[in-house]
Amino acid sequence: MTTDSKMPVLVETLTAQRDAFLAQWTQAVGEDLQGRLSLAELGRELGELYDSILRGLNAADFDSRGEHFAETRSLLIELSRSRARQGFTPTETARSVFSLKEVLEPSLAADGKGAQQYLQFARLLDDLGLLTTEAYVRTREEIISSQAEQLLELSTPVVKLWDGVVGVPLVGTLDSARTQVVMEKLLQTLVDTDSTHAIIDITGVPTVDTQVAQHLLKTVVAARMMGAQCTISGIRPQIAQTIVALGIEFGDIPTNASLSDALRQALKEVAQDAADDARGLL
Repeated sequence: MTTDSKMPVLVETLTAQRDAFLAQWTQAVGEDLQGRLSLAELGRELGELYDSILRGLNAADFDSRGEHFAETRSLLIELSRSRARQGFTPTETARSVFSLKEVLEPSLAADGKGAQQYLQFARLLDDLGLLTTEAYVRTREEIISSQAEQLLELSTPVVKLWDGVVGVPLVGTLDSARTQVVMEKLLQTLVDTDSTHAIIDITGVPTVDTQVAQHLLKTVVAARMMGAQCTISGIRPQIAQTIVALGIEFGDIPTNASLSDALRQALKEVAQDAADDARGLL
């Protein structure tokens, strides 16, 4: 949206009083952020932002989505992403823009010549403030998603228990996404360690329903396709009763009450496999 011939009044005021306005803006934002960023750093960020806004206004434009404010939008998105990573709130981030209105109001709104342009400029800053919030929210969503993936990785470890034996101690709910991670890590570990036996321990899984059982079966089938013998351990009395009540069938998959029992059985099988291989070489 273009403006009228009075645009130079606003531009001239912002240009002539740049240093004073910028100092007040920096001070106001610094108070909002309660000293968690240095005034020097704030002054640099807001100075770049102020100058980019001024360049957009020099083009006689109040359209925040227009090409003349592309640099401003880029700076605001970067500022918002930085604030999100540093742990500032959305309100604190948006206030970095809105505070400029409070700084300019005494000089522009009270002036009959600049009042109309101040209102237009205030709407521009409102739009830019909303942009910071949108960018902030997107960044926080990315951070949360990344952290969730990291937690998922940490919550599904695959460990080498013995030569030829790996274990997967599961804790918490087993859903489709987690099953996929377990499969991938288990299969890769089987290859990396040249293991032939895998123990999936569900001691830390609070409940086993039909869906959880299906996820376990998928993991066992995937491991078997890699040539590994699989055992499910951690079948507590309550879990066993639930499995029977639901009519869940594990087929020929070995199960054990504890991880130690499963490991003992796996070591016997590893020893037997080694003995069979030795006899085959004779």
